Amino acid sequence: QVQLLESGGGLVTTGGSLRLSCAATGRSFSSGTMAWFRQAPGEEREFVAAIFRRGGSTYYGDSVKGRFAISRDSAKNTVYLQMNSLKPEDTAVYYCAADSTLILSSIWGAEHYDYWGQGTQVTVSS
Repeated sequence: QVQLLESGGGLVTTGGSLRLSCAATGRSFSSGTMAWFRQAPGEEREFVAAIFRRGGSTYYGDSVKGRFAISRDSAKNTVYLQMNSLKPEDTAVYYCAADSTLILSSIWGAEHYDYWGQGTQVTVSS
């Protein structure tokens, strides 16, 4: 079993920055994928970014490309999401997700991940 704990959310004004962290505990796995999704009220859960644990390749949703960056610290079993140039439309609950078996074609869909954190609120005021 894997537990994911997010932190770093909060309130920021337009153009500001935040860094989210996701610490994974429990069963560790050297391969697979860790990702960030977000969900605004009344909306579906949206893919934000993903990183392969082996190799470190990164992938982003179109709405955050060039503004957000996902990274990992393997020694700490932690994934980060650096969010810059934040906009009011980035306001959402951000969730960390992980899976040990994903392939590239599956990383975009929330239904493919087995492990989820509890979420952290990010609010961007205009």
